[in-house]
Amino acid sequence: MIMTLKSEMDIKLIEAIQDGIPLVSRPYREIGDRIGMSEQEVVEKIRQFQDYGIIKRFGIVVRHHELGYRANAMVVWDVPDERVQELGKCMGQFEFVTLCYQRTRSLPHWPYNLYCMIHGQDRAVVLKHLSELINHCGIQGIPCEVLFSRRRFKQRGAVYCRDQGNQSALSAVPDGSRKIRIVGNQ
Repeated sequence: MIMTLKSEMDIKLIEAIQDGIPLVSRPYREIGDRIGMSEQEVVEKIRQFQDYGIIKRFGIVVRHHELGYRANAMVVWDVPDERVQELGKCMGQFEFVTLCYQRTRSLPHWPYNLYCMIHGQDRAVVLKHLSELINHCGIQGIPCEVLFSRRRFKQRGAVYCRDQGNQSALSAVPDGSRKIRIVGNQ
């Protein structure tokens, strides 16, 4: 995947925010100070990135364990294809559901096509939440599996560019813009 940005300042801003924003009272001012932009310019440029689809989502990565949520389960469902949209919306309205998405089935071994992640303080709370979701959405007869996590992995957002020593992830293209090579999660 390639994104095209027109200025070095755009690229510096992407590099500055991809690992997260500083946990200070004025994070955009601090970012601006680091890269030579005003606080307002940083805010406006991020808004522009969102408007043009360069940044599709701007959010936080929550470390649930540190907030007291010690259990989570990916619940996978074998939902009739014509009901995926309806049931995904129903499941996604619950605060304890942090992800809800459709995937292609891998028949015959994996019939599941709708996935949702449920978090709770412990397994009993997760199962209570699951029961509430099943009753509210009316999906008592739909086959599912509850897959509790056994270990945590590093949580972070995507990395879009990284200066790799003298070899930059940025390269010039003929129109004067820059290409950013997606290097994946670190």
